[in-house]
Amino acid sequence: MRIALGISYNGRAYQGWQSQASGQTVQDQLEKALHRFAAQKISTLCAGRTDAGVHGIMQVVHFDTDLDRDTYAWVRGTNANLPRDIAVQWALQTSSAFHCRACATSRRYAYVLYESPIRPSVDHGRVGWTFRSLDGAAMQRAANLLLGEHDFTSFRASQCQALTPVKNLMEVNMSKRGAYWRIEFEANAFLHHMIRNIMGCLVQIGQGRKQVQWMTEVLHARDRRAAAPTFSPDGLYFLGPRYDTKWGIPDRTAAYDGLP
Repeated sequence: MRIALGISYNGRAYQGWQSQASGQTVQDQLEKALHRFAAQKISTLCAGRTDAGVHGIMQVVHFDTDLDRDTYAWVRGTNANLPRDIAVQWALQTSSAFHCRACATSRRYAYVLYESPIRPSVDHGRVGWTFRSLDGAAMQRAANLLLGEHDFTSFRASQCQALTPVKNLMEVNMSKRGAYWRIEFEANAFLHHMIRNIMGCLVQIGQGRKQVQWMTEVLHARDRRAAAPTFSPDGLYFLGPRYDTKWGIPDRTAAYDGLP
C-alpha cells in the first residue's frame, strides 16, 4: 500500500527536513517514529524540503508498506513516538500512481514578519523581525514584478540543486494584522533560499532603502550578488503543496489558521 501523511513541525530544533548523518532533521525523527510503530524500516519522500529553522504547516510525504493498518492508526501510532514539536496531522491510503513531489501542481509558503522597534520574545524563532516601519504598498508592487515565469538565479542559493532556475511564481499576497505581516507565496516550485532572498529584497524596499523598480534590476541581473542578504528562516512556514482533487489530499490543516 502507498500511504500519504500530512506533517506539521516547528523547525527551530532541526537541521532542516532532509535526513543527515547527525540524525537531527525532521525526516530523521519521522522515520525513526515510523520504524518504532511499524517495527520495520520505512523510507519517506516529501513534497518539498525545508531548511534549518523553517517550519512546516503541512508537509506531505508518502511511503510504501505491506502493513495493513487503519489509516488513523498511522496518525496515533506515529505521533506516540514523535517529539512534541512534530505531529502527523492526517494519513490516507492512496494510489501507487500518487507521488507527493511529482504530482504537486504548486507549493505554498508564508513568511510571518514582526514589525516593532523591540525584538520578538514570545514569538522568538517563529517570526522574522524588522525594527523599521514598512511600506506594504511598495513591497506588494515590487513583489508583483516577480510574478510569472522567470529565471530566478538572483534569488538562488549557491548550493541549490535544482535542475533549472526557471520557476513560475503564481502569487505573492501581503496582509497585516497589528504588528504582524503575513506574506504568502505560491509557485510551481521554489529554489533553495528563494523566498528568504526575495524577502531580503522586499524588506529593503519596504524600509525605503531601495526603490520598487530595483526588484526588476535584481531579477534581470541573474546574479545572486545583485540581491539583498538572505533573510532569517525564523518566520518561514511551508504551507503545503496543492494537488489535483482526484488524489483526495487535504488542502490545508488547522494549524494554517494559527499564523497571523
